[in-house]
Order: sequence, then C-alpha cells, then structure tokens
Amino acid sequence: MDDLIGKVVYSKSGRDKGRMFVVVQVVNEQYLVIADGDMRKIGNPKVKNIKHLHFTNTIAEDVVSCIKSGELPENHIIRKNLKKMQGTRETDGKEVW
Repeated sequence: MDDLIGKVVYSKSGRDKGRMFVVVQVVNEQYLVIADGDMRKIGNPKVKNIKHLHFTNTIAEDVVSCIKSGELPENHIIRKNLKKMQGTRETDGKEVW
C-alpha cells in the first residue's frame, strides 16, 4: 500500500469530481489522504475512499522524496508537480476526460 504515496489520482465523485490530487498518506486498505496544494492544502488534506479515485500511472517524484525524508511537502511543490502532470493529462497512453 505504501507504493500509492505520491501517485497522481483523479476524483470520480463528490464536489471535487474531475480534480487532480496527489496521495500523501495511506490510512488503511479503503481510505487515502489526498491533497492538491490549492483547494486541499497539505495542512487540511482530504480523506477519500479508494473506490472514488481514478489512479494514473504518474508519480509526483518531488512529493515522494519529501515524504520519504520524513517531512510534509510544501503546497507549492504539490501544485508544481500537478501542473506538470496536467500538461500531459494522460494515463496509460490514453487521453483522460
């Protein structure tokens, strides 16, 4: 389950439907903690059910390195990584949304 940390995900349901997030913590097999550095900052992340998330093959490397070093990533780091990923908007070689 720890391999999910740093994964870029899309919300499939709720008021944040279609928004891109980064997984910052695994609660258990059913729930993840996600943040986007904008609406959901690292100080107030969202706990979301795994079945309400669409996983991509993209990993936010800067976020993973911060978390592995034992510190929380800054909001601007999360935003920078998501902006870089948003340019491609691809998962598995297919266009999303």
